[in-house]
Amino acid sequence: MSTPEDIAIETRSLNLWYGSFQALRDVNLRIRRGLITSLIGPSGCGKTTLLRCFNRINERYPNVRTTGEVRVLGHDIHNPEVALEELRRHVGMVFQRPNPLPLSVYENVVFGLRVHRPAGTLSRAELDEAVERALTEVGLWRDLRDRLRHRATDLQLEQQQKLCIARLLPLKPEVILMDEPCSALDVEGTRAIEELMFSLRERYTIVIVTHNMAQARRASDECVFMLLGEVVEHRRTVDLFLAPADPRTAEYVEGRYG
Repeated sequence: MSTPEDIAIETRSLNLWYGSFQALRDVNLRIRRGLITSLIGPSGCGKTTLLRCFNRINERYPNVRTTGEVRVLGHDIHNPEVALEELRRHVGMVFQRPNPLPLSVYENVVFGLRVHRPAGTLSRAELDEAVERALTEVGLWRDLRDRLRHRATDLQLEQQQKLCIARLLPLKPEVILMDEPCSALDVEGTRAIEELMFSLRERYTIVIVTHNMAQARRASDECVFMLLGEVVEHRRTVDLFLAPADPRTAEYVEGRYG
């Protein structure tokens, strides 16, 4: 049984509306620290909406209304005392398509540090160290150490996506959200990102949205199956795929639904 210290993200009776359309319905969920958790389900089931609740990115959109509670790292993220900037420092996000900034590789990696730290508080040596550490952690240092001044948008897609992950790491996040991070990549690129996810697990809590059942089965410790804005089932990945408790889950993972 999980203890409060084991839980990275918890929702309690979470509901969300886009205008009059209810996208999430009474979602109660506990995501454990140090694991890769996949959110799966048919298109429109609320996976991405739920993911975006964890760093309040849904609030960028008009006519969004939520009720219930979201707790991240033990804090109610809608509490007025929780600063949005601080939340997003601890909860990084990677999107479907790589979105490196139109800057150099070096400036992409240090961008967050420059934004979150007062000007002049970091020496060049500290920035250099942060770049080397982040690129090493995502497996890019060997390939890019002589190309740090090159434009990040000129990299291969796989490298761009790894760079987007590296851009998060100098801020020392505890949670990384990934919204279909392999959807724009080929088979080799997908394998590389999945291997990177495994190398990052335990040091970071990773939550990934994926439509790819094979990827969910390969690359996650636990799975959450969603349908029509509700959480139907949340179990260890092996149990959810081999012995689902709900017939709707069985229909989906066996390809008979959605």
